[in-house]
Amino acid sequence: MAERTGGLSYAAAGVDIAAGNALVEAIRPAAARTARPGVLAGLGGFGALFDLRAAGYADPVLVASTDGVGTKLRLAIDTGLLDTIGIDLVAMCVNDVVCQGAEPLFFLDYFATGRLDVAAAARVIGGIAEGCRQAGCALVGGETAEMPGLYAARDFDLAGFAVGAAERGRLLPQGVAAGDVLLGLASDGVHSNGFSLVRRIAEDAGLTWDDAAPFADAPLGAALLTPTRLYVRPALAALAAGGLRALAHVTGGGITENLPRVLPEGLGAEVRLDAWPLPPVFGWLRAAGGLDEGELLRTFNAGIGMIAVVAPDRAEALAAVFEAGGERVHRLGHVLPGAGVVYRGRLG
Repeated sequence: MAERTGGLSYAAAGVDIAAGNALVEAIRPAAARTARPGVLAGLGGFGALFDLRAAGYADPVLVASTDGVGTKLRLAIDTGLLDTIGIDLVAMCVNDVVCQGAEPLFFLDYFATGRLDVAAAARVIGGIAEGCRQAGCALVGGETAEMPGLYAARDFDLAGFAVGAAERGRLLPQGVAAGDVLLGLASDGVHSNGFSLVRRIAEDAGLTWDDAAPFADAPLGAALLTPTRLYVRPALAALAAGGLRALAHVTGGGITENLPRVLPEGLGAEVRLDAWPLPPVFGWLRAAGGLDEGELLRTFNAGIGMIAVVAPDRAEALAAVFEAGGERVHRLGHVLPGAGVVYRGRLG
């Protein structure tokens, strides 16, 4: 038997601990920009500490959410456009947290890859930090896992974890009743659901990500990577103003499946499809994919990323609050006795 001349190392097996340490140092300034009252320690410990009393809560209930961004990651990896996919990750989590009437307080991420590219990972996590900054929550930690043999070298996966809080008794949904008004907040595109179908439609149309988008003045890949809109700050402002009874984040399942999740048993909703303009990206997906209206509404957000259920006498005031926060608001319909969503009219 030949004598071994050199011992193995973790790096030789494909895991570079030094690269992981370099990434922590690279992202430290971005994480520091997300600091907020309540954070007790920075990156590097075995756990993150948060003081709810220092954040202003007297009798809080914690609300937690975890999510990913699905196969939109494939598009980010294939195009090399990595700077905004982290915003998607944060938005998918914190938009759910605020639907419970809670303020997102802190966020952790999980980044797994076949081989750690420090520069690429720093771009992704920089986007996560930017999403946290926009949402007003702190990036308090995360995990970077280098797993050769499980992921291809350039591939990576992401998961996010958000924790928020609300004072006891202020959680949503609360008090939803027949006659309540539905205010739709416009989306910024496809957001982070339905990308397996998006990729199939693009492939069947013979388009590459570098081709001009049929619906925008940009390459197709860049246009589709427009990040998920963050609704946290305007939603919290509306909650503080009074009259907000429920929020529904329109993700996988579309309006059809997500709006009923916040309606009590015995109540449904009527939605007028002509109440908002169908964004061009969805017009292209419908035409190129031959999608019927029901499939479009069940798979995509169709231009409405969040629905607020509000008291009728507060509808105008809360629409103004959302608009002051930068949202494009559409009065979609109302809550009515029944179950599920009844659509009236047709999408534009």
